[in-house]
Amino acid sequence: MTIKTASKEKTDSPLAKLLSEEDKYKIPKVGEIIEGKVISISKTEVHLDIDGITTGVIRGTELIDESGEYSNLKLGDTAQATVLELENENCEIELSFRHAGHQKAWDRLINLKDEGVIVDAKIIEANKGGLIIKVGGVGGFLPVSQLIPEHYPRVEGGDKNVILERLTSFIGQKFRVKVIDVDEKEEKLIVSEKAAWEEKQKDVLSSYKIGDVVEGKVTGVVDFGAFVEFGEGLEGLVHISELAWQRIDDPRDIIKVGDGIKAAVIGIEGSKISLSIKKLKTDPWKDVVKKYKIGQVVKGKVLKINPFGVFVELDQDIHGLAHISELSDKLVHDPSDIVKIGETYPFKILSVEPENHRLGLSLKAANQKPDKNKVPELEKKEEQKVQITTPTSSPESKKEDDEKQGTKKDKKIE
Repeated sequence: MTIKTASKEKTDSPLAKLLSEEDKYKIPKVGEIIEGKVISISKTEVHLDIDGITTGVIRGTELIDESGEYSNLKLGDTAQATVLELENENCEIELSFRHAGHQKAWDRLINLKDEGVIVDAKIIEANKGGLIIKVGGVGGFLPVSQLIPEHYPRVEGGDKNVILERLTSFIGQKFRVKVIDVDEKEEKLIVSEKAAWEEKQKDVLSSYKIGDVVEGKVTGVVDFGAFVEFGEGLEGLVHISELAWQRIDDPRDIIKVGDGIKAAVIGIEGSKISLSIKKLKTDPWKDVVKKYKIGQVVKGKVLKINPFGVFVELDQDIHGLAHISELSDKLVHDPSDIVKIGETYPFKILSVEPENHRLGLSLKAANQKPDKNKVPELEKKEEQKVQITTPTSSPESKKEDDEKQGTKKDKKIE
């Protein structure tokens, strides 16, 4: 009896009807995506009418849709889902939005990458390397290096905890990004805010050329230079070597965030703009030979001590180097044993190279005292040389000398 009932139920099931009309309808297979019309919606289940013959159900975690396409379904809407089972305990086809949505979502991401489309990425979490994001329903990563200048966490000293704190403040926000790497098998999605920004700035950047002078505000100062915002949201870098003509060890010594500056555009590469402040100032080394000459003893302040010598400030613009071998007549192992930073000492100029912005100095030469005995001795030798080589002034004098010589010879004979 039970067997007959089961057999009858199976015969009367929607699947049996489909099988009986196999020639008219294509029987779906597990893993295939089929389409249906929404006939009921609840928080836990969605039912689809499949061609008026059977019903499919999506429930539990299978309702999760990475593509986001079915997040706001309404009765009567058409939806696609992946077949998990041909018949469940309720004689319905077990379906999944999750599987179908996953495939759709990754296919869409591949298209976004190929077409270079700019999309919104919602910031979900943050770590020290960047931001965890979602594009649609797919999780991905936005590295710190791919943030635009406005969002890049410039932290003095590179404190990772402070960097994380800055990045965490972006959680909940949406950034405009481009997909730059996608791999469904590895479930890897990498996006770039910088790439999207570059796309928007192409027209703006095209209006600038090398040599243009821009006005802007310093937005960040780091060990290697200063970032300057100018124009329509553009940002360029003034490298430490382009801040001033003199040697600079720390950009913070001469420039700070908020300073208004003028700079020349010296390079444009993609979205990377290189600027120079010193290009707008006269090179003080052009006329250095008028001010400083070889052999001149000058006063200079020690700015920095290195194992190979010391850097010396002669004036605001001109700095020189005293090699370790020029600090003392004795062997020097550590320059700080001879000089101190901030102290002023006399230096003798050994060399001046305006074209290379170099000036060689010597502390030991400036401190050497002249040897008083050496000068007279040299003079005496010169006098003797003159006496020996200078001829007598007259023939009479020569005759007297000859007579004296003859007298001496006669005495020797006696």
